[in-house]
Amino acid sequence: MTETRHQQLDRLLSIMARLRDPVSGCEWDVAQSFETIAPYTIEEAYEVADAIARQDLTDLRDELGDLLLQVVFHARMAEEDGHFAFGDVAAAISDKLEARHPHIFADDATGDAQTERWEKLKAKERKDKGETSAVDGVAISLPALMRAEKLQKRAARVGFDWPDPSGAADKVHEEMAELAEASPAEKLEEAGDLLFAAVNLVRLNGIAPEDALRAANAKFERRFRAMEAFAHRDGFLFDKLSLDEQEAYWQAVKASERAETA
Repeated sequence: MTETRHQQLDRLLSIMARLRDPVSGCEWDVAQSFETIAPYTIEEAYEVADAIARQDLTDLRDELGDLLLQVVFHARMAEEDGHFAFGDVAAAISDKLEARHPHIFADDATGDAQTERWEKLKAKERKDKGETSAVDGVAISLPALMRAEKLQKRAARVGFDWPDPSGAADKVHEEMAELAEASPAEKLEEAGDLLFAAVNLVRLNGIAPEDALRAANAKFERRFRAMEAFAHRDGFLFDKLSLDEQEAYWQAVKASERAETA
């Protein structure tokens, strides 16, 4: 007989409790803490995203299981310390979802009223947490590119934003000049300012910077592998070629891609 979802969840929680048993559990699992598990949690979230990008639903199922394990692991450690248990985690998100969707669970508000209510609910949640700044609550552990975008969006909510992309474009050029003129001690800060400005420009063009950089990474990797393959085909070791010779292969790869899409 197929186990119900409740039985499967109970099984997972039981397995985690056994692994964390200080007497008969797994030595590695027992030794972990919130801090040591956090990097795995982030890694598993990215592996979920990777499976989605590859449209591999079998892998997605497995990666979602790995991510669920991270939630169970953290909840188990919190329960052992007397803070909260997995049930409290589930209850908290259920309460939040119902509170944020009164048009579904309480009334039939729609359209602008729904959006306005959502913003008020979010504002109340931030106030209840003691958050007073528009940029409070943007997680420090987010990837820097994603965090830059979120900080800029929060600032934009209160009017601190360029009215159009042209202002952001000018800022990028300004930061490029400042980086070029910076002393060695200033370069780290100026390089950060340039990247932050670039995120702003991309955002104001209606593009998610994380998506744009992922696409650029994928394109570079694809073309670089093709360059290596072209060089190997011609009997050369890529790392032994001069920069000009490597550039010639780069241009050949781009021309090949254009021909394929023509």
